[in-house]
Amino acid sequence: MTPSLPMRLISHPLCPYVQRALIVAREKDIDLPRMDIDLARKPAWFLALSPTGKTPLLQVGGEALFESAAICEYLDEIAPDPLHPADPLRRARHRGWIEFASGLLGDIAGLYGAPDAAAFEAKRTALAGRIAQLERAVAGPWFDGDAFSLVDAAFAPAFRYFDVLDRLVDLGLFEAAPRTADWRAALAARPSVILAVARDYPARLEAFFRTRGSHLSGLLRRAA
Repeated sequence: MTPSLPMRLISHPLCPYVQRALIVAREKDIDLPRMDIDLARKPAWFLALSPTGKTPLLQVGGEALFESAAICEYLDEIAPDPLHPADPLRRARHRGWIEFASGLLGDIAGLYGAPDAAAFEAKRTALAGRIAQLERAVAGPWFDGDAFSLVDAAFAPAFRYFDVLDRLVDLGLFEAAPRTADWRAALAARPSVILAVARDYPARLEAFFRTRGSHLSGLLRRAA
């Protein structure tokens, strides 16, 4: 589908919030060109457009949309077959869990950035608590049953982190969460999720972990 207004997604190769927008665009069959920028050297034109200085930023004609939740809802609304429920109560519930997914991403960032073993374990424990909460909420095969939704698009990039982390460290987060583990596997196999990142994403993410100067970085150096 070609949108009525020209669009361009300003992105970064490792940004999980960018992945959300790309997943939704593919699910909606929207042609969404993208442009990667270096977040360590943000262009002046990008900072002039983005109030937060973060990716993703979606240029739509002469407008610029920021924040992934708003971008995903916009993409959902401009094409047929909504990924958000029609019922207002269910839609509000989904929005709440999308925010929860952002909190999960925050804890993941805290994990790979933890400076020492104590901080690392504290974040691992926080993540285990979030996974336990998810286990009580997931219906399966997708978050809310048979229909893929914006909630699924929000969680897929978070679970992708664990696809890389699980090869590097034993976190044991999904052992007591079989429904969430099955949901995670279903998301990993979905074409829109697979194609939201480049083939070298796992290697680039691992390299990013190794350069953080964190407890995880030290574990990876010692393992090597």
